[in-house]
Parts: sequence; structure tokens; C-alpha cells
Amino acid sequence: MPGREDIFQKAMNEGHSYAWDQEWSKAAAAYRNALQEFPDHPKALNSLGLALVQQGEYDEALEIYKRAAQVSPQDPVAMEKLAQLLERTGQLKEAIEAALKAADLFLNQRDVDKAIENWVRVTSLNPEHMLARSRLALAHERLGHKVQAVAEYLAVASLVQRTGNLEKTVELVNKALQIMPESAEAKQAQTLLRAGQLLPKPLRPKGGTGPIAMAQVKQLDKPKETDSGLDPVAEARQKALTRLAEILFDYSSEENASAQQSRRGMQALMRGTAPLNIQKNEQAKVVLHLGQAIDLQSKGKDAQAAEELEGALEGGFTHPALYFNLGLLRANEERFESALRHLVHAVKHNDFNLGARLLMGQINRKLGRWQQAAVEYLEALKIADAAVVPPEHADEIRQMYEPLIEAQAAQAEEEAHKRLCENIHTLLMRPNWRDHLHQSREQMPKSEMLMPLADVLLQAQSSQVLEAINHIHQLARAGQLRTAMEEAFHALTHAPAYLPLHILIGDLLVRENHIPEAIAKFSAVAQAYSVRGEAAQAARILKRVIQLSPMDMKARTRLIDQLVARGQVDDAIREYLELADIYYRLADLDNARKTYTTALRVVQQANADRQWNVHILQRMADIDMQRLDWKQAVRVYEQIRTLRPDDETARKNLIDLSLRLGQPAQAAAELESYLAYLQTHGNSDRAIPFIEGLLEERPGDATLRRGLAQAYHQAGRVEDAVRELDALAESLLDTGKKEEAIVIINQILLMNPPNAAQYRQLLMQLQG
Repeated sequence: MPGREDIFQKAMNEGHSYAWDQEWSKAAAAYRNALQEFPDHPKALNSLGLALVQQGEYDEALEIYKRAAQVSPQDPVAMEKLAQLLERTGQLKEAIEAALKAADLFLNQRDVDKAIENWVRVTSLNPEHMLARSRLALAHERLGHKVQAVAEYLAVASLVQRTGNLEKTVELVNKALQIMPESAEAKQAQTLLRAGQLLPKPLRPKGGTGPIAMAQVKQLDKPKETDSGLDPVAEARQKALTRLAEILFDYSSEENASAQQSRRGMQALMRGTAPLNIQKNEQAKVVLHLGQAIDLQSKGKDAQAAEELEGALEGGFTHPALYFNLGLLRANEERFESALRHLVHAVKHNDFNLGARLLMGQINRKLGRWQQAAVEYLEALKIADAAVVPPEHADEIRQMYEPLIEAQAAQAEEEAHKRLCENIHTLLMRPNWRDHLHQSREQMPKSEMLMPLADVLLQAQSSQVLEAINHIHQLARAGQLRTAMEEAFHALTHAPAYLPLHILIGDLLVRENHIPEAIAKFSAVAQAYSVRGEAAQAARILKRVIQLSPMDMKARTRLIDQLVARGQVDDAIREYLELADIYYRLADLDNARKTYTTALRVVQQANADRQWNVHILQRMADIDMQRLDWKQAVRVYEQIRTLRPDDETARKNLIDLSLRLGQPAQAAAELESYLAYLQTHGNSDRAIPFIEGLLEERPGDATLRRGLAQAYHQAGRVEDAVRELDALAESLLDTGKKEEAIVIINQILLMNPPNAAQYRQLLMQLQG
């Protein structure tokens, strides 16, 4: 049964509106509503696919574009998007097939440039693809691209030579010489043929290593048929390799895009910011190391792969994914101390903390450091246990592990450490570890209070501390704060390093209104958690400090560092904005803008929600305007315009700033661009009020009045357009600008007004 057209159209309009505002999750929801009415509508499928890509939901976007290609097999755009996503997800064979189909479809529509783009995609994935090379050679020849045509003909000649067809090889080289007789490459090929030598094999185009690396990671982490999943270390390894491959892919995509056009993006604002967060001159070196590391690891050459990762590290690339992967490789080589140094940097990140803790436990076991091994294994169990309980109980469970870990660190009996290490290793190092943890929890004694799994393994060795904390809470609830504090200090004698007890003391200090002492206590606890690699706990405590003292810049900066280390990018950006806002309220505009710039860099590097871009840029532009740094403000507003073309305020400010800077031509071009945008998107009715608003501040500006006349004319208000131009011409004559007035009168005559004869007579007088 067909759906309702009105509901479909309303949902599509909502989706388009959200898409213009870069609110991709809302846009995707709207497009899904539209597809409920017409499940196979090509435009809705393509729109949903785009929204999913913008959110980084590549797997779902891939399925959507597959459907779009099926329901609209003659649409080259859907097929091209499908090829790009297959490439992005490492499915290279399928990507090549889709790109070839897209090229043929574009060619059928006589869009040769897009066809060439897709054939180039094929050669970047398979440099020896003869069909794509042949099509490129012919297309470049017909378009008069001599250099490219010669290169492709020589590539085809090299491939044909290896099939044994010498006659055809000679013919292709001669063809290259006919196109460009002065070509050194073609002459060299002819010399090699005469000497009976092989021509050089075609090379992969620059920037094509990202998709190859992604495909290698997909193959490397393909589970065996007997596997039901991955153990925590293998999971972390997969995430690390995938992240490194994504970085390579994103770098390749950016490099290709910048080669096709001169881009003025966020990099122009941040001078040197790039996906790898290193200097531009080091990027190529780091990318080379990462690509070779993934390639070597996919071939089982772990020792060489580790050396390449060390090279990337020396080049300035310090990502938790690299630290974990390098630590794992060094552990496999039994270079244990080196492995531990790297893994320490990985434990702060959510994706790698469990795997890193388990690896550190294994390494300490092999080194005979049973006490350290037991502590690391308990830390790992804490992370795993908190991951499988309901989210609202995760913090509570983590706190319950603190006295257990403290007691284990003080345990002197080596056999107890060995038993604990073996038990936790057996519990976690298995493919179905989450299911096994759930089953273990179901077998625990039932009680009103959720207890840690480690209790079963350690037989609640630290129950004394837990009982003391329970008693302290009872005293505090009864209002006996001083007695509660005394009890807390007494409990510290049994567990001096038990951090939840210190937090409880901080809470009591707050209730007694000893705020500076409470802040000092919480700050020390946060530092202790950070040193332990407990970024989540450190962040939670630092938030308490900020609540008590919102102007504590040091605490807020430390909180941001913890959030970034955990990969909580959105939360980190919110804290950056709050910090910048504090600087702004203090009239410290320089530090406010620096903070916004740093936040923008984090958005770019972490691939965060793109809505942050516009929000941050608007704040930066406001500061630039207040500082009268108009040139910098123009650069920022240009970025806002690129990200959000319908932002009327940005357009208005760009025009106004161009006029302030004495650049009327730039202002006219900006105005014309916005008017064209409004007309293209069916919003021509907004043009006249927009220009009239600008003229309220600059009533005599010739550029704006000319633009208003153009808008009147496009709206069919010829009389108003003539009146506006007539007044403009008169003001130009009054100021002695006769040549400019003549141009305006000619514009009036082109509109064929009723009194055209009078304007012709005036024109003759001025020209005479």
C-alpha cells in the first residue's frame, strides 16, 4: 500500500532543514520517517545515506546506498557513494566493481570528469587494473590532457608487455609518442623496448594507502571459524589497528581533496592543525611509518612493525592506539620493560584500558612480580566488572574495588597473588568473557547491595573498611559530622591509600562548610586517580572541584585532559567552552580565543559532532569583532559560511566587513553569492529584506543599492529597481563620478523602463 505523499514530503523537508543546520542525527531520523511512507524512494535513501556518513555510521550507510543502487540502477551518484563506502570499510574488490559501474553511468550522462574520477579511484586501489587504465588513457587523449594520456598509455603498455604481446606494447608506446613527441617518459619507454627490457610497473597514485591499510586490518582481525568472539586483549588490538587505519584513510582523503582544489578550511585558522596533530613536515613521515606498520603486521612481521611504530612515535604521533599496539608487539617479543612503558600511556583510554591492564598483568607474571601482577589483574577485573553491571551501578562497583586492591597491594603471601592472577586470567582471557562475567554474577549470593566479583575471589578481605564506611554514612545522616570525621580518620589507619575514604572525608568537609580544605582534599584524590590511570574517577572528582570553585582554571584544565584521554570528546569540548566563557567574563579576550581555537582543534582531530564547528567559530568571530581584528573575523566568517551556507548573520557580517576594509568588489561578490544561493534554494523572498537591513546601517552605499536593485528586478519589481538605480546614478553624478553613473544608466536601459527615451537622451549628454 503506497504511503502518504504529504507526510513523506514533510519529513523530507524536515530532514533537509536539519541537514543544512548540520544536525545529522535529527536529519537521519526525519529521512527514516520519510522512508516509512516510501521505503524505496531514491532521494530519501540517498539523503539518509549522506546523514549516516556525516555521523560516521559507515556500515549502516553502506547498506542504505546498496538499497539506493538497487532501486535506482542508473543513478551514478548512488553507485559512486557505494564505491566510496566500500573503500572506506576495506572491501576493495567490491569497491573496484562499484567504481567501474559508477564511471560507466557517469559516462552515459556525458559527465567525463566524474567518470575519470572513478577510474582514478580504481587505479588507486589496484594500480594494475588494465581496463581502468585504458579508459583513462582514451578519456585524457580526447580531452587534450596530453601528460595524463601519455602516462596512462605507458601504464597500459607495461601491463600488456607482461602478457607477452610485444606488438601491442610497441603500438601503445608509439601512441604515447604521437600524442607528445617531446615526452621524456615515452622516449625512455621506447629505449627500454629496443633494449628488450621490461617497462616500469604502474605505481599507485599518491594518497592511496589509506584504503589498503583498512583492508589489511579487516583481514588481519577476521575471526577464525571456531571463534565466537574476541578476548579483551584481541578486542583492544582490533580497535587500535582500526583507529590507525582510519587515521591513514582520513589523511589520504584530505590529501586527495587538497590536490583537487585549493582548500581554505580549519587548517587556515589553526596553522598547522592536521588529522595527526603534528607538524605538516612530519606528517608524511608518520603516515609512511603507520602504513608500513599495518602492512608488516598483516604479514605477521611483528618485530619490523614495532620498529615502524617507534618511528611514528619519534615523529611526534602520540595516540593511545599506537601506544597499545606497540606495547602488545613488544610484549610478544618479550621486551617486557619497553612494553610496560608504552602500555602505561594506553590505560587512560576507554577503548584500551582493559586490554592494557591485562597485558601489564601478564607481563608482571612473566617477570615474577606477583604483587604488581595481582594489582594489575584486579584493576582489569574492576574495569570488566563495571562494564557488565547496569550503568547506574558502575561507579559504585568501581569504588568497592578500591579497598580490595589496597589490601592486595599489602598482601605479602606470594601464593595468594598467584592464585588471584590465575583466577582472573581464566575469568577474562576468553572470547565470551562478557557472557562468562554475567554467569558468574548470577551465581553470587543474592543481596540487596551489588557486590564486586572480586569478593568471590578474595573472600572479602577488606570487609572491615567497607563496614567502617557504612558506619560513617550513618553518623553523617544523623548529623553527627564531627564524630563521623573522627571515625573516618580512624578508618584511614587501616587503609591509608583507600581513595573512596578520602572522598568521604572531602564530603564531610563540604558539609561543615570547610570549602578550601575540601577542594584541597578532592584535588589530591583526583591527582592520585590520574597517576593510577583511573581517568574516569579523576574526571568525576575534578567536576566536584569545579562545582565548588567554578573559577579554578587549573582544575578545569586537568579535567579537560582527563576527558580527552578517555575519548570523551564532547564533554571535553563543553569544558573548553565553559573555560573560554570564564576568560571572556574576565575580559581576557586573548586567552578566551586561544581556548576556542584549542577546542576547534579537538573537534577536528577527534571527528566530533560537526555542530561544534559553527558554534565555536561564532564565538571566535565575536571576539575578533570586539578586538577590531576585522581580517581575522573575515577568515572565521568564511568558514561559518562554508559549513552553514544559509547563515544570514555570517553573510551579513562578511559583506559589512568587506566594506569596512575598503573592498567593495569583495562585498559585491559575497552579496551576489548569497543572492544566488537564496534563488537556488527557493528562498528568493529573503533577498530584499536582507539587503534592506544592510542599507539601514549604510544607506548611501553604492554596492548595496546596486544589489537591492538587482533583487527588485529578479522579483519582478521593475519600477522599484529603476527608481533605486535612478537615485544611485543621481548621487554618483552629484559626487562627480560620471563614468560610474553611465554604467548605472545602461543598467536601467537594460530593464526597458517606460521612460527609456529620457534615459537614452541623458546617456548621450553624458557621453557627449
